[in-house]
Amino acid sequence: MRQHVLSQLTRFRSRFPEGQRSSPLMVAVQGPQGSGKTFITSRLRNALTASPHSLSVAVLSIDDLYLPHDSLVGLAAANPDNGLLQGRGQPGTHDVTLGSDILRKLKRINDSADEAEVAFPSFDKSLYDGEGDRVAGATVRAPLDVVIFEGWCTGFYPVSAEEIDRRWARPVPDLGADFFQRRGFRKENIVDINERLKEYIEWWELFDAFIQIKPETSHPYSHIYKWRLQQEHHMKSLNGGRGMTDEQVDAFVDRYIPGYVFFGDGITDGGVDASGERRRPPWSGKALAVEISETREVVRSSNF
Repeated sequence: MRQHVLSQLTRFRSRFPEGQRSSPLMVAVQGPQGSGKTFITSRLRNALTASPHSLSVAVLSIDDLYLPHDSLVGLAAANPDNGLLQGRGQPGTHDVTLGSDILRKLKRINDSADEAEVAFPSFDKSLYDGEGDRVAGATVRAPLDVVIFEGWCTGFYPVSAEEIDRRWARPVPDLGADFFQRRGFRKENIVDINERLKEYIEWWELFDAFIQIKPETSHPYSHIYKWRLQQEHHMKSLNGGRGMTDEQVDAFVDRYIPGYVFFGDGITDGGVDASGERRRPPWSGKALAVEISETREVVRSSNF
């Protein structure tokens, strides 16, 4: 992954006239719950900032862009029949306007003194009995060489109504037939999230390169449940047992599976925008996929 970013940075900088400082390379990172994307992103930043590269790197998580607590409560109350919106996580629970403003400022941060620093928000998940709320975060300053943006649904694209119908009718690989019905989801829930996801395309258009961390093809979803359960058990072993039960962890992961099934392949294939036009990801030809096993060991990697 380090080499991928370095090679993309060299390629990106070659587009700028000699002597002109380039914009920071904007790198998107996607991985499911428990896959280790936050740990990997931290290691990647450390590798890039260390000698001999000594790059200036900023990291922003999609979690930092959640709506404030009162807005999340209002969103849930306004959509009582959509279980996907009962709490943070899904497209629609982020502040898209704030995210667009921050990402655009980061894109321009090296251009002039006017954009010499950018304030990041943060989301404290411990507030309001675990529901969380937005707080002030770090401030990053120019010059920046690389911006890394990580999140579970980073790069997801909306799909057509016909595609939703097709995927709804198919068994979910690795999880069996009628998964959505058994877990209490309705197709209308997916349609709602699909519409909200169209706003996120303006974020994706700002990225220059991509890294995807994904479960091995033979277990596209079941590994996610195991990884997230391991995370919870580890946390509880350190804090005296405070956390979710195993059943609650399963229910927690359930809410994310529709995102992977309906929108996840947008990372490679793109999707449709608000006008119904087909969009290709801007990182096509500049992306790396890393496939990992149940024990999070690399199975294979490929470029796309």
